[in-house]
Amino acid sequence: MNKPLISIIIPTYNRAFIIRETLNSILVQTYPYWECIIVDDGSKDNTFEVVNEYVNKDNRFSLFNRPENIIKGPNSCRNYGFSRSKGDFIKWFDSDDLLAVEALEKIVSNIELSTDVVVSSLEYINFDGNFLNKKHNFISNNLIEDYIVGRVTFFTFTPTWSRSFVLEQAEIFDENITNLDDWDFNLRMLYANPEIVFLDEPLIRYRVHTNSLSHEIAKLNFNEINSEITAREKHLTLIKTNKKANVIVLKNFIILRYKYFFREAMVQKNKHRFFYLKNLLKKELAILDFKGVIKTLFGFVIFSIFNKG
Repeated sequence: MNKPLISIIIPTYNRAFIIRETLNSILVQTYPYWECIIVDDGSKDNTFEVVNEYVNKDNRFSLFNRPENIIKGPNSCRNYGFSRSKGDFIKWFDSDDLLAVEALEKIVSNIELSTDVVVSSLEYINFDGNFLNKKHNFISNNLIEDYIVGRVTFFTFTPTWSRSFVLEQAEIFDENITNLDDWDFNLRMLYANPEIVFLDEPLIRYRVHTNSLSHEIAKLNFNEINSEITAREKHLTLIKTNKKANVIVLKNFIILRYKYFFREAMVQKNKHRFFYLKNLLKKELAILDFKGVIKTLFGFVIFSIFNKG
């Protein structure tokens, strides 16, 4: 087949201190047929100026400001970047992660005529560049259900999607979801039965943030928890219609998440603990888990009185 053009699309916001490393990892790729589209989400630092250096250095880089009539956020930047892209394959990427020098070459060498997506592995690093002892699970014989409950994950950046496949989808990134946006996107793509090539090789170095959304969930950031709930409920509706997974699997997982939110809210004396209690009870009642309802209420009363249990 002809050498495909790979479009790397990067949303960025206030990443002047680290985006050079990301762009350098793209610049040194052994596969030369790529374009990199960076969409700035209204940075307050000098991210725009830093990226512009690369635009002036190599015409494969393009830089855009997010249009003012588009909602702020990485998902709208990803969608806008896609609209400006020309590649045969699309790789959404983040502005602080790194591509292995032969990443694109290895991805392209695994593309076949019917390939809709190539999914590779990654290595976890911290902000000092040190490798973390953490395994990335992304291959499964029961992919959709395992993805739903987090036994496997693709993130936004390990897949490289066929442009034609993406164009067939009714929705790309949901601009109303801030947390679990990759979970939502990848699941919807999986529902469409893509032809997947798994490449069990770490082609990305993924920086683990101390201020990531997962940490915001642990801190009970109400907006991010609401985004997660919105994403889970969205897929509960989708699965009821498309029958791509056992709906009970997701219902039970949502209950587990509410139990986590409720437990943490009680321990932290969070003001939203009654909200989580109410919704947990509703979810347990919906599946007729009366034993669960009793245990939840008993735990609430005991902890409220004795501050433990």
